Amino acid sequence: MIASQAHVLLLHGLWMRGFAMAMLHRRLREEGFEVHQFEYMSVAAPPEQAIARLRKRIRALGPGPVHVVGHSLGGILALLACRDDDLPDGRIVCLGSPLNGSGAARGLTHRWGGDMLLGRSKELLEHGLDRWDGRREVGVIAGRQPVGLGSLVGDVGSEHDGSVGVEETRLPGLTAHCVLETSHTGMLVSADVARQVAFFLREGRFDTPPAL
Repeated sequence: MIASQAHVLLLHGLWMRGFAMAMLHRRLREEGFEVHQFEYMSVAAPPEQAIARLRKRIRALGPGPVHVVGHSLGGILALLACRDDDLPDGRIVCLGSPLNGSGAARGLTHRWGGDMLLGRSKELLEHGLDRWDGRREVGVIAGRQPVGLGSLVGDVGSEHDGSVGVEETRLPGLTAHCVLETSHTGMLVSADVARQVAFFLREGRFDTPPAL
């Protein structure tokens, strides 16, 4: 079992800054983790820059376990940074991350100014990943409280968190997946989400019935 005193790196999502993760940061600290924020430019800089910096930060926090928790785009970047085997051990939790592509992002590209809003993350958000085949255990938390504007600009499916569809968060190779009653941004302040994150980081599973 991975010790609860392990390091945890928090990655914010598109258009956000690290302070958006403040409540989750506090709750994970109360669970006994050593928590750190990872800031990156989600629009102006290429994802490869953030990925390289994230890998460097994970190595610096090692050699003990270094977990990564990413919201939305941050979850995609976490998977890309950790798919090689040369980093310290740890687990990954993705919160509302459109791992197999975002219908809202694709919808934005057909609207005036959409490319500018997505910036250098446009292609990654539109297409997502094919599968997860890294050695880290990955858990995904999806929301199904449809509060947000994402569903107004693109097809996110019938069950969604206001920005990302539940089906958009599923990816072959995941260790665990659960669906909670929360919106996309509500995940960041949800006590239930924080509890499930902490449980997965310790146990490699969620403390909920398997999602259907």
